[in-house]
Amino acid sequence: MIRRRVRRSRDGTFDLRIPSDERDLIRSVGPQLRDVLVRQATAIQHGDDPAIDRLFPVAYPDDEERQTEFRLLAHDELLSSHLGALAVLEETADAERLNEDQLLAWMRALNHVRLVLGTRLDVTEEGDERPRSLRDPRAGAFAVYDYLTYLQGEIIEALAG
Repeated sequence: MIRRRVRRSRDGTFDLRIPSDERDLIRSVGPQLRDVLVRQATAIQHGDDPAIDRLFPVAYPDDEERQTEFRLLAHDELLSSHLGALAVLEETADAERLNEDQLLAWMRALNHVRLVLGTRLDVTEEGDERPRSLRDPRAGAFAVYDYLTYLQGEIIEALAG
């Protein structure tokens, strides 16, 4: 029997049954992505980092003028939203119970981390890029990506349940 990491409680909150080593990982991803977002603030404006670009989608791919206007209007709000979700994740990483808004913030923050990590690892639908050996220097990063994918799935199921 697989033990669920995230379960809806009768009172509408969500129980987190996450072991301490997994919480250590969760606790570490927020500050890491925050550092990347803050350091890359200028790059986001110029599209220099494809991984970060995933968090700031292009609204008008065929109209540079409209895209620039959209970026000027939306960038700060998107950045604030991303940083807010990370803040909730960091503040509640050791919590045993979350309310729905907090769990939604976890879902968004984990998705942001997965998007950046997946882009940096060149993850595709086919999965051909996966290391074939634990000695591959990317094996650890893929393990983190896979765990975050699993946990995000647990969160989605709990929210839907």
